[in-house]
Amino acid sequence: MTQTIGRDLVAHSGGPGTVLHHLGDAAADLEDLLGAACRKMRDPLARTAILVVYGWFGAIKLIDASPANPLVRALLERTLPFVRFETFIVFLGVYEIAIGVLFAIPRLERFAVALIIPHLVMTSGPLLFLPAVAWQGFLLPTMEGQYIIKNVLILATAAGLAAQLRSRSPLRG
Repeated sequence: MTQTIGRDLVAHSGGPGTVLHHLGDAAADLEDLLGAACRKMRDPLARTAILVVYGWFGAIKLIDASPANPLVRALLERTLPFVRFETFIVFLGVYEIAIGVLFAIPRLERFAVALIIPHLVMTSGPLLFLPAVAWQGFLLPTMEGQYIIKNVLILATAAGLAAQLRSRSPLRG
């Protein structure tokens, strides 16, 4: 491609407009190439990202190494005080790992979507129920608040994968 552009520039030395035209064509070709590569990698990257985030965060909850555990404990005490933290954190860790694994396996996204929606609602709880922990001022999140708000990216990624479920369904003609 580079040799072709170079030959075209030499052969058509009709002034600066021609050079810009060829550079524009080369840029459009590069954009098409990058676009095709991104479309091909979009789903595997999204699946891998969800697997890594949910799998990793779930696993460190299970070994009581998550910096989110105190936040989970505080939210649990505020919303479900009758549930033991030690039991809940194991459930939550396994639940998060399951979300990651299910999103990583094509055709199991429906189950993952069913799990991720309540998870995202629950993990957004501190924004409402623990405002002193999540906010340092009006629309000024604390570090914990930022940690929670980043779930918007997870929601967008999951929604992008879920949006394709019907179009890839083997039951449709």
